[in-house]
Amino acid sequence: MAGRLLLICRLLTRGLRRHRTENVLLLVAITAATATLTLGLTLNELVTRPYERTRVATAGPDLVVEPGFPGPQALDALARLTTMPGITDHGGPYPVAFLALTARDTTVRVVVEGRDGTPAAVDRPAVTDGTWVRPGGVVVERTFADALGMHVGDMVSVDGHPLHVVGFAVTAARPVYPQVRWHLPGSNLVEKGGLVWVDHRDIATLAGKQPLSYTLNLTLADREAGARVVDPSGSDLRFRGWIFRTARDIAESSGRQNGQAETALVVGSWLLTGLAVVGVAGIVAGRVIARRRRVGLLKAVGAGPGVIAAVHLAEYVVIGLAAAGAGLAIGWFTAPLLFRPSAGFVGSVGVYPPLRVVVTATAFALAIAVAATLGPVLRAAASSTVQALADAPTPPRRRRWTIWLSRRLPTALLIGVRINARRPHRARLVTVNTLISTAALAAVLTILAQDDDPLNLGYSELPDPRNERTLQAMLIVAGVACFLALLNTIVSTWTAVLDTQHPLAVARALGATPAQAGMGLAVAQLLPAVPGVAAGIPFGIGLYLFFDGERYPPASWTVTAACGLLFAVAAVTAIPALVAARRPVADALRSAGP
Repeated sequence: MAGRLLLICRLLTRGLRRHRTENVLLLVAITAATATLTLGLTLNELVTRPYERTRVATAGPDLVVEPGFPGPQALDALARLTTMPGITDHGGPYPVAFLALTARDTTVRVVVEGRDGTPAAVDRPAVTDGTWVRPGGVVVERTFADALGMHVGDMVSVDGHPLHVVGFAVTAARPVYPQVRWHLPGSNLVEKGGLVWVDHRDIATLAGKQPLSYTLNLTLADREAGARVVDPSGSDLRFRGWIFRTARDIAESSGRQNGQAETALVVGSWLLTGLAVVGVAGIVAGRVIARRRRVGLLKAVGAGPGVIAAVHLAEYVVIGLAAAGAGLAIGWFTAPLLFRPSAGFVGSVGVYPPLRVVVTATAFALAIAVAATLGPVLRAAASSTVQALADAPTPPRRRRWTIWLSRRLPTALLIGVRINARRPHRARLVTVNTLISTAALAAVLTILAQDDDPLNLGYSELPDPRNERTLQAMLIVAGVACFLALLNTIVSTWTAVLDTQHPLAVARALGATPAQAGMGLAVAQLLPAVPGVAAGIPFGIGLYLFFDGERYPPASWTVTAACGLLFAVAAVTAIPALVAARRPVADALRSAGP
């Protein structure tokens, strides 16, 4: 047993040293796949649970209550609720006025809440920039500030009263902009608007003749009880016209702002994972081809399927674990930099990824190692030693019409067609690679072609932040898809270079020039990319229109994108192909084979 382990370790070390280029390519491919999977899981964390993180960070309430009437009687009615059974803590009541704010010549509805400098027991807005409220100053909810392009130190006007912007903050007591539920005093008809906080001594002056409303933040013994704590029957006439907002209501209202972006990220994560797997499959396929003769040599010296499996598995596991660690770090720390679900939430994902993300990413990398081991093991069990040592590629099917056609093809095109005919699996991976990346780009073009309906904020119209977040999410997906597609193309090209050294050397020995051999290798990558681009454009457009939208992108956009992708594939593949084709024929023939 010890001798067998020593043999496996020696073969592992020798394999890692001898095939450095292939090992680096595999390491990069699995790292990209693991990073993509981690990125998708982290983006899902950012989108689906931002309110809960914000609620914990700001001591958010379980229930927010606003009376159906303003004035001192509202203040007295709310004060009586604080001592009711089932209520464990409270913040407020705080005065509220529903006014208009003007910033940078833009006037919008705004909910103005009066606060003091003492930290509240319930609902402590987290200041992200500047300071908390002080006389003559205003703190703006961060999403609202971003929409208006505000900066700390700017001068704004609330119903004609000038105020300095002293800070930005986030809260879990109201939905994020624009769903802050602005309404006239005593009315339940809500409108879109923003949220600001001022010193409680300033709010009466800002409100002028408008009677002040009040809001009360409550912490409940039973968080699911909601308004039943105050009105168990749900029909008490004393609470007719009152507004009750539970934490779940606020979370759902805020979450709807990310609904389209979440859908884009979920669908995009599946596309990106598929793209990453395609890249890994390409390099693994190339390694399996390169290891055929190695399997035969191991069988020739008496190794059984178990030893062959252990040798291959050990090499893949080492590379897979290293790639899993690198991919986890890249995906986890990159996601918050790429996407912020809303400026109104606490967007941090923490220093360390949760255990489920670590386990999922590591299992994914090890699954690739196991899947890559199955090919050589099954081949070792099914093939003879002579067949494995011969290392013959898949012979192309010879038909009369194909032979007639091949005689009339240019040399470079003929070489490319023959390479794909002998390695059809790699050609199919190239097609899938370009299809997914083209679909992601086509979806972005489709969203750009849609009409952007602005938000009506009473006095002005502003862009809808939901559309902006959706576009941001799709740009992330398209950007990562293009990067992975580029990486996959490079990996596929180098795999083809390593695999076709002998056939290209034979072609050059028979009269093909280095330029023809190099262009033939580039054509082998470009030909399967054409159907991928052709199918990816309608697939991406249809995928976006299935979820949202009704307008198709202009034909000029799609044609330009298709030509650009094909040109990029040609450029990326031509350079290494031409470099490899200039290698001396004698050297290529001597080094062919593992």
